Amino acid sequence: MNQDARSLNLVTAQCAVFDDPFPLQGGAVLPGFQLMYETYGTLNANRSNAVLICHALSGNHHVAGRYAEDDKYPGWWDTMVGPGKPIDTNRFFVVGLNNLGGCHGSTGPVSINPATGKPWGAVFPVVVVNDWVQSQAKLADRLGIDKWAAVIGGSLGGMQALRWTVTFPHRVRHCINIASAPKLTAQNIAFNDVARNAILTDPEFYGGDYYQHGVVPRRGLRLARMLGHITYLSNEGMGGKFGRQLKSDGYQFSYETEFEIESYLRYQGDRFADVFDANTYLLMTKALDYFDPARHFGGSLSAALAATDAKFLVISFTTDWRFSPERSRETVKALLDAKKSVSYAEIESVHGHDAFLMTDEPYMQLMHAYLNRVADEVHA
Repeated sequence: MNQDARSLNLVTAQCAVFDDPFPLQGGAVLPGFQLMYETYGTLNANRSNAVLICHALSGNHHVAGRYAEDDKYPGWWDTMVGPGKPIDTNRFFVVGLNNLGGCHGSTGPVSINPATGKPWGAVFPVVVVNDWVQSQAKLADRLGIDKWAAVIGGSLGGMQALRWTVTFPHRVRHCINIASAPKLTAQNIAFNDVARNAILTDPEFYGGDYYQHGVVPRRGLRLARMLGHITYLSNEGMGGKFGRQLKSDGYQFSYETEFEIESYLRYQGDRFADVFDANTYLLMTKALDYFDPARHFGGSLSAALAATDAKFLVISFTTDWRFSPERSRETVKALLDAKKSVSYAEIESVHGHDAFLMTDEPYMQLMHAYLNRVADEVHA
């Protein structure tokens, strides 16, 4: 089946508004909030075929499909979601949303603070993964979904999927946790801190209230993305694609862009700075740092997962050094210790951490096979 035949029709974003006060784990209370979301496929009569897609740091609600025929790029996981694809919209009702604190329509720093009539900016409170899960549950309630057939995510999205099984242990049938970790290592926290400091020290950051000055802390956001992007790639993948290729013949003996890898990183940084909000980047990386579902269970992840009804698929990639396979195996061990049903796959890939967004054949086949089982289960 060709790609066009497996593509979704044009999709439309929707907005769910929640007017009640929403307490956050850090102690702040939002007076209300909104979530941008998209749905694909049809919810069945007993509402058992719903799948939640949780996005990673820079993701959003636009998971699959296009808004217009001439859109250059589809949603960020269009390879995975659609008719006949692993997350098959002929069989599942798929929900993607932009997390609270985001910059693509959900309530966040760029939104208007009703108390001031100005953007929230620096005073928007820090959110954690459990806050996202709580807000996602409110959306599920709004859509009439009592239990997800599956909650799926890669990287930071995988952390959300895992947290769902702890916070709402009876509302998830299957958790698919991809290229993720049960908590960050010191090294990962350090990477995030350097990225945040690039933004915080940008002269145009203005303490987070750059909106009022009509500027963007572009240099800081660009550097943060360049640093992050290095950690998403593997040495094998970077070397194979760029090596030590020069943009021109011979060394230029200057500090301008000379190597192809330098050009690529600067392009990625510039592109990201055009579309992403710096305050949201700070929030997302802090949520990564704080994630540790075992923290309130004496440091035991197996104790945290003891009550869940979910079955698990945990996937890692051989060249992912940001969230290495060893970290996924920690999650698997905790699940086995808690006597939960878990399948684990370590996929050969040259793509590093970004492999969860790629189309390596063994990965796609595994996702297809597992989700076919999930679909058969909910349609039985």
